Amino acid sequence: MSRPSALDLPENVTARRLETSRGEFAVLDAAAVIEGVGPPRGTALLVPGFTGSKEDFLDLLAPLSTAGFRVVAVDGRGQHESGGPRDESAYAQRELAADIIAQTSALHENETAAPVHLLGHSLGGHLVRAAVLSADRPADRWASLTLMSSGPAEISAAQQVRTQMLVDFLPTTDMETAWQAMRRMDAENGVQPDTPAWLDEFLHRRWVNTVPEQLIATARQLMTEPDRIDELTPVPLRKLVLSGEVDYAWPVALLDVTAKRLAARRVVIKGAEHSPNAERPAETAAALLDFWTADENA
Repeated sequence: MSRPSALDLPENVTARRLETSRGEFAVLDAAAVIEGVGPPRGTALLVPGFTGSKEDFLDLLAPLSTAGFRVVAVDGRGQHESGGPRDESAYAQRELAADIIAQTSALHENETAAPVHLLGHSLGGHLVRAAVLSADRPADRWASLTLMSSGPAEISAAQQVRTQMLVDFLPTTDMETAWQAMRRMDAENGVQPDTPAWLDEFLHRRWVNTVPEQLIATARQLMTEPDRIDELTPVPLRKLVLSGEVDYAWPVALLDVTAKRLAARRVVIKGAEHSPNAERPAETAAALLDFWTADENA
C-alpha cells in the first residue's frame, strides 16, 4: 500500500466533498498555483488502488499544483471517507467506473472546460480503463490516461494467494479483528516495516473506515480481471504506462509489453516499486507533467 510522507495538507489543498450525479465523494482538491492571471493549465483526477485512498497521492499534490494544474485525489465509493453500502453489488466494476465518469463530469465547471487528465493507480488503473471504455466520447471528457503500476489483467499468482485469504477471512470477522490478524501475520513472516506512529494510526483508521464489501468485491476483480488492452488501444486518448523498477502485483516486463500494445508512453521511475507516487513523488510528478504538457511543447 502507498505510504504518504506526511498528512499535513499544503495551503492550496482543501479536503472537501465532491458532489456528483452519483453522490458525494471525499476528495483532496489542490488548487492550481498560477503566476499572474489566467486559468489552470489543466485538471487531473487521481484514482487510488486496492486498500488505498486519496492520501496515497498527497506527495504529488504540491509539485503538480505548483506547476499550474488543479489536482483532485478521490476516495472511491466505500473507500476511507467516502462511505458506501454494505452490499457487494454496489462495488461491481461497472458501478465504480460510472462513479469515475460522474466525478469527471463534476470537475467540468462548464461546457467549455478542458478535458481532465485521468490517472489510476493499481486497481485504480483497471477502474479508469473501465470508465474510459464505457463512456460516450471519451476524448471529450479526458485529455489523457495514465495507468500507474497497473497491469493488463489479473494480479500475479503470489498476490492472488494473499488476496484470496482476505476474501475468505473478511466475511467472518470485523475490520478491526482483520487488521490485528494481518499485523500478527506480518510479524510472523518477518514483515515489520519501520512505520512512524502517526502513519500507523492513519493506516489503521483508513482500514477500519473502508467498507469490507468494497474490499471483497474489488479483491475478486483483481483476481479475475480480463485483458482489455486491445479494447483500449484504439481509444483516441494519449496514454502513459508508469511504474517503478520493481512491482509485486504485475511483473515490470509485463508493463513494458502493455505500453507497447497500447502505443503508450512508458516511464519507469528509478528507485520506486509499486507506489512511485509515494516512494519517488518528485520524479513521478516530473514524469506526469512532461506527459500532460506534451501538447504544449509540440
